[in-house]
Amino acid sequence: MEEGIIKSYKGMDKNMRCRRFQYEVGKTYETDSAKCCESGFHACEAPLDVFNYYPPNNSRYFEVEQSGEVDRDGENTKVSSTKMTVGAEIGILGLVKAHIEYVKARTNNEHTDPKAATAGKFGAATAGDSGAATAGDSGAATAGKFGAATSRGKSSVGENGIACARGNNVKVRGGIGAVLVLVEENSENYGIAEWKAFVIDGDQYKPDVWYMLRNGKIVEAKEGEA
Repeated sequence: MEEGIIKSYKGMDKNMRCRRFQYEVGKTYETDSAKCCESGFHACEAPLDVFNYYPPNNSRYFEVEQSGEVDRDGENTKVSSTKMTVGAEIGILGLVKAHIEYVKARTNNEHTDPKAATAGKFGAATAGDSGAATAGDSGAATAGKFGAATSRGKSSVGENGIACARGNNVKVRGGIGAVLVLVEENSENYGIAEWKAFVIDGDQYKPDVWYMLRNGKIVEAKEGEA
């Protein structure tokens, strides 16, 4: 099946290898056939779907363009293609930003992505395993295992997921292996005043505990703050 250029996202190991194939930024690769999980070059249209294949503890993440013959996975947004161009490395924060835009572009009054939940101001959005939940000002977003939760209030996610909260006095929590991102804004222009990203390892950072930034440091939220 021939399609146009597909913008997608790819995870690789720390040496930019995927299934023993070596990639380089800026290079274009071609092969003869594309079938998901069998042949071709693989990537995901939904940015955070890459965590299903390359967990954040020892992986790198890139924007890619896919074209030529393509084959799609019926379970998620994985795409196999006969041609792939490797673009910029964007990291975990780049994936979070890209996924927010991905969900927004596919969620409106007529149609909602079945793996995504979105709420407005003061709302609560909840998604299941491998799902994505996004909430607006003062909202709360929750997702299950391998899921993604983003909000401007409180974000909570299960094991090996990713949660990001941006605003003021925002909070995040997650299960073991989850990547959590806290972003505090300055009150003058809503620009980033400070941010921190960390992994729930069960040692320094504990699972299912609310965290926030205080004086630039990651701290447990006190009772009444969570």
